[in-house]
Amino acid sequence: MKLENRQTLLAILAGAAVALFAADKLVLTPLANGWSARSKSIAELSAKVRDARGLVDRGPSLRSHWDQMRANALTNDASQAEQQLLNAIYRWSQDSRVTLVSVSPQSKHDADDYSTVECRVEAAGTINAVTSFLYDLEKDPMAVKLQMVEVTARDNDGQQFALGLQVSGLLLTTADTRTGGAVRR
Repeated sequence: MKLENRQTLLAILAGAAVALFAADKLVLTPLANGWSARSKSIAELSAKVRDARGLVDRGPSLRSHWDQMRANALTNDASQAEQQLLNAIYRWSQDSRVTLVSVSPQSKHDADDYSTVECRVEAAGTINAVTSFLYDLEKDPMAVKLQMVEVTARDNDGQQFALGLQVSGLLLTTADTRTGGAVRR
């Protein structure tokens, strides 16, 4: 092979290598990156669609649960809500036979769409009475949350117990989206 043909062949091969390198950096790599980014985006969107379909399927159940929560929330008026929570505490204490030592309610405006009535309760009784009181509180359909519980023995035999707890009741203040008005009970 002649020297000129060899140089031409080497120049062509070098040009082809540069062209392949440029094609890789300018065309193939961006296409591959774009492809993987689109695949990732499609996977994320598919997961969101799957979650949305699940919410749509659970819609009636969620609406029913929300209606139940709204129905069991305290009344929209803070003073009436305090009285409603106090009445429930007195009812639970009578049913369980605990002795109420002190009950201190306090209204709190937590957010625009809800408020809470927090109540510090001090009571005393036997272990059966204390557990019955806590059971009644937890099983009542009223929208209350047991925030803190302290149980201590009042005697050396462990027959009498002191119960301290923090209970908060929910007041919904948002507009009812179906009726357009405030939630009232």
